[in-house]
Amino acid sequence: MNQFENKVVLITGGGAGIGLAAAAKFAAGGAQVIITGRRQAALAQSAQTVPGIEYLVADAGKPGDAVQTIDQVIRRHGRLDVLVNNAGAGAILPLSEAGAEQISDIFSVNVIGPSLLATAALPHLKQSAGSIINVSSTFGHKAASALSHYAASKAALEHMTRCWALELAPDGIRVNAVAAGPTETDFLAERMQLSAEQIESVKADERARIPLGRRGLPTDVAGWIVALASAESGWVTGQVLAVDGGLSVA
Repeated sequence: MNQFENKVVLITGGGAGIGLAAAAKFAAGGAQVIITGRRQAALAQSAQTVPGIEYLVADAGKPGDAVQTIDQVIRRHGRLDVLVNNAGAGAILPLSEAGAEQISDIFSVNVIGPSLLATAALPHLKQSAGSIINVSSTFGHKAASALSHYAASKAALEHMTRCWALELAPDGIRVNAVAAGPTETDFLAERMQLSAEQIESVKADERARIPLGRRGLPTDVAGWIVALASAESGWVTGQVLAVDGGLSVA
């Protein structure tokens, strides 16, 4: 039950949804978990709710925050065993409306942020023979109208997962990804910035297209994040696991 005893886990975007669900599971397994996000109040409330969780205010889309985040983790705990790149950005963005700033914002969080955080964490993950888990999306490998830049950023994250796995294997670092399908989080409102009517329309469409007939719960995805970081997955690296109710093969 305490397979993560004395392990330190860092989860970006951990104040709610999939990130918080994963944090709770890691903490239940004995880990010391640090979650990050931009909203201090939400992070503080989450940390108070779940024993074994601490927080750092950090923006995954700001390059300068990567080194500072890792420095804080090491200052507090002296080690890092698991990095979960969960923070994400997206937009329903038709090509006819795409602008440089919108595209840059998506890639800053979904591609540049995880890259810089992994780079800063690398010396410490080498010491612990640790693990990196990237959180992608069904649309990292499945085409969708008006999601080209979001999908492209997740496709980049998935391919970085495979490349990092090859590069870091000699150091004993495993790198995998979970490609989450539509999940009941605040992503559509907070990140996609959709209205209530738009959100319900999107959800109804997704439920109709997902073979298992429902949108996912954060715990559906979180369990696989934890599983890929566990000792039982010690011979698994470079994999992208779709957890999406069958949407990716529909």
